[in-house]
Amino acid sequence: MQLNSPSFEKKILNHQELLAKLTQDRLANPGIKIGFTNGCFDIIHRGHVTYIAQSKSLVDKLVIALNTDASVRRLGKAADRPINPLEYRLAVIAALEAADYVTYFDQDTPYELIEMLQPEVLIKGGDWTIDKIVGSSDTIARGGHVYSIPFLYDTSTSKLISKIKHDN
Repeated sequence: MQLNSPSFEKKILNHQELLAKLTQDRLANPGIKIGFTNGCFDIIHRGHVTYIAQSKSLVDKLVIALNTDASVRRLGKAADRPINPLEYRLAVIAALEAADYVTYFDQDTPYELIEMLQPEVLIKGGDWTIDKIVGSSDTIARGGHVYSIPFLYDTSTSKLISKIKHDN
């Protein structure tokens, strides 16, 4: 039996493919709200999926951009991070129902990508104040909105990794 690639992998796009999709979406649906969020999303936990679902509830289409492996390492996380390589992290995020499009960025911040895509809504987790969210001032200046979603669950990938290491 021949199995096809999972359909969710079609959500994973490079920047040019993503820009073309968003242009099509905007032409087909004037007034559409495109949302953008980003992160490492190394080991997915309940906090991540809740935050992503809440982000999707604010917009019509949600773009999720992941840091490349090199970008994660430059963030100053532990030397062994990310645990999961970019290809795996992209696939897991793309498999989530709330994710409409998934991409990646290699810079230290997603600023260039945000400026290229010009989303109507920027969203980050509650550990980010709106004034610290990359691209917030430009998004607001364009008439967009920026949200910092409070955490509902006290969890993190770093805490999970620490628990795994100490329980073994």
